[in-house]
This record gives sequence, C-alpha cells and structure tokens, in this order.
Amino acid sequence: MNARVLIVDDDTRLVELLARYLSPHGCRVESAADGLDGVRRAQSEVFDLIVLDVMLPGIDGFEALRRIRARTGVPGVMLTARGDEMDRVVGLDLGADDYLPKPFNPRELLARMQAVLRRAQGGAAEAQADTALEAGDLRVDSTRREVTRAGQVIHLTTTEFDLLHCFMRYPGRVLSRDALMNMLRGVGYAAYERGIDVHVKNLRHKIEPNPRQPIYVKTVWGSGYMLCATDADRAAAAASGEEQTEGEA
Repeated sequence: MNARVLIVDDDTRLVELLARYLSPHGCRVESAADGLDGVRRAQSEVFDLIVLDVMLPGIDGFEALRRIRARTGVPGVMLTARGDEMDRVVGLDLGADDYLPKPFNPRELLARMQAVLRRAQGGAAEAQADTALEAGDLRVDSTRREVTRAGQVIHLTTTEFDLLHCFMRYPGRVLSRDALMNMLRGVGYAAYERGIDVHVKNLRHKIEPNPRQPIYVKTVWGSGYMLCATDADRAAAAASGEEQTEGEA
C-alpha cells in the first residue's frame, strides 16, 4: 500500500502508535488534533485516505466529515468511541466508507484501510472488462470512476460508486445485503448489515429523480435490492407510485 493518510484524532499517543504501525506498510501518516484543522487540511491538501475520530475538540467528527464531503470525495474511515449503532448510521449517512469502534487492533484498521483504498482505486482488470455500464440515461464509467445521468455528472463517494457498480454489473438480478457486502468488502467481512441500507438511501438521493419512488434501484421486499434493467421495468416502477424505504428489504 502506498498512500498518504490523514489521521484526525486528539489522542496523540494513539496517533503516534498508528504512525509507527502503518509506516512500514507504505502509509505516509499526517495528523490533525481537532476537527477544524482536519477539515482545513482535508480540503486544502491531497490525501488518499482520512481516518477520522468521532469525538474531537472544536467540531466533532460528524460535522468535520460533513464539511469534508462538501468539497471532496476522499475515502474516509470513522473511529467511534462506542460501538453505538447510531454513530455508525450517522457516519455512513454522511458518506463514511467504513467505521471501526474503539478500542481496535491496528491490524484490523490496516485491513479496513486497504479494502477502502482497493475499492477507491478500482481493479484495472475489472475496469477494462466493464468500461461503461448503462441503464436508461444512467451511465457508469469504470475507468474514470464517473457516473452521469442524462449527461450530467453525479458525484458519489467511493462506497456509493462501488455499490452502484455492483447493481449495474448485475441488472435485473436481486442482490441481498449479504451478497452486496461480500462484493463490496470481501467474503467473511463482519459488517453492520444495515450499513448497506444507509448507502442505498444515499445513492438514491443522488441518482433517482424521486428518491422516495425510485426507478433505478428497487427494493424487493424480503430479499434485497435490484437494478431496473429495462425501460419497461423503470416505467413499471414509476407507474406503481409505491414509496420504498431502506431497511425493509
């Protein structure tokens, strides 16, 4: 791994420990001790990944992430002092690519960072195989990692892009949460399953004309989610007028 990483955490001992552990693995670690400085550096400098604590002086990690996401899509991993479910939901909802509750093993953080960076960079072979995927006026360019609808660029986070790419690769096929987590994270990844629902909600707000009545990513009750692959499928979804919410699949 060759990456410039910004760690935003006021625990100086933890930051020093992580810097010593991550450096031999190819990470060039920079740090910020409060939320405002973290936002400033994330917006003015170039980083491959940001590791962001929730409990920060100045502004908390959630507000810092919100401000960072307003300017950049750099991948981010959040650290939560508690294994609190609401912290995870809020972090994912704001665009975090992953989360890790404290205390944690540095080896696990490294594994999470590597997984997020792999998704952000994309596999060269996969990009060549699926250069451009289309559904109606929605287009995914894997090589450029760019999404457009009716020619207009849509800005997605790393995880949102990879989630949409999963749907576009398997049009018309119902994908369960477990299947999506395996494709996004790798088999055996112990993830918070409702995190998929949060990312689907965020994705819908960006790609759907009406997120409450989606015509692209459809909820299949009791099973998962499906990309409407044809004009007929999308017309049927629009005509149904059925509101769909995450967490009920």
